[in-house]
Order: sequence, then C-alpha cells, then structure tokens
Amino acid sequence: MNELVKLAIGILVLIMGYFIGELLAKYTKEELEAGREWIMLVVFIGLIGGVIGLILGNDFLLFGFFFMAIVAVRSLKTKKQKKSKK
Repeated sequence: MNELVKLAIGILVLIMGYFIGELLAKYTKEELEAGREWIMLVVFIGLIGGVIGLILGNDFLLFGFFFMAIVAVRSLKTKKQKKSKK
C-alpha cells in the first residue's frame, strides 16, 4: 500500500509539472527565447536522470528528473505554438 501511495503522489507531481510549464511559458517569454539551448539541456538531463532513477528503483530520482523534463518541454512547446499562431 505504501508503494501505491508513493506512485500516486509521483504521478500527481508529474501532472503538476505540465501546468507549471504552462505558467513558465506564459510569464517568461523573453527568457525562454534567449535560453532555448539551455532548456534543451535541462530536458536531456531530466530524461537521462529519470531513466537512471528507473533503473536504480529510486522513486525520488525518477519523478524529480521527469518533473524537470516535463516542465521544460511544456514551456518550450507552448512557446512554439504561440509563435506559429502569429
């Protein structure tokens, strides 16, 4: 039961990452444009760290790094969509 609760909390944190990425894209448009290469690096590190957390069986690493990747990817995708609409 304890593992199920940890898994549910982790999934909720990942879902929150989607909305936090939306907020970042909304309020930091100039920074996202200037730091696009660095944000892609954060996505790469987040995915690699998440896979390592999965291999090691460490839930904190898994959800923490995937959270970083989701926030960064969502903020970049929102930026692209808004740019293509104009």
